Amino acid sequence: MGSKYTKRYTEEFKRDAIALVDSSGKTVTAVARELGISSQSLRGWYRRAKADRGEGESGELTSAEREELKRLRREVREQQQTIEILKKATAFFVKENDR
Repeated sequence: MGSKYTKRYTEEFKRDAIALVDSSGKTVTAVARELGISSQSLRGWYRRAKADRGEGESGELTSAEREELKRLRREVREQQQTIEILKKATAFFVKENDR
């Protein structure tokens, strides 16, 4: 669990809040105030939603791309560990065979 100050909002609530910003013509700050949430939270959700729709800042990754990046980094780490183990094993067997 997060700190006692961190509220968890459902995906549905986030979607509705984002839709409200889009449809009302109000600022993120105004909508956040009406909903009783921090404008920082809503701004983050809004930016993420725009990026996911392909409307984000150039170079901003979609959620799917960020997930893929995390997965690929994990795979690379695991492969590097495997390579290290194989190097040590190879060195060991070369020494054994030299006897």
